[in-house]
Amino acid sequence: MTGLDSWYAFMKSQDRAEAGKALWDLLHPDAVFESPVVHSPQRGRDITSKYLASAEKVLGGPGFSYVGEWTSANGAVLEFKTMIDGIEINGVDIITFDAEGRITNFKVMVRPLKAINMLHRLMAEQLAAQS
Repeated sequence: MTGLDSWYAFMKSQDRAEAGKALWDLLHPDAVFESPVVHSPQRGRDITSKYLASAEKVLGGPGFSYVGEWTSANGAVLEFKTMIDGIEINGVDIITFDAEGRITNFKVMVRPLKAINMLHRLMAEQLAAQS
């Protein structure tokens, strides 16, 4: 199973405990998460795991789908769409993997602006609930 296959398995998993462990194992210890609303990159497996688990809770669900995929030897760009509170959200996940298939960098870009503003609020609430 490639790193990208593991990412898709995480996103489809219904067992949150198992998914959490799978996500942890998928992340390189020095993984970096780049958010569309936080200026500085978030560094390390712990914070990256929290952001990605929160994003899955906020964005995931029956309306979430990947609608495009572009891959390279060590990465992928995955276009997604979903609908939250009547706002259509469109974005991309830009993922870089190491030779073992672990995520080393995960960057999210989202549009339109009202979606970013809503996600900023929802992600802050979700991250606060994890603390």
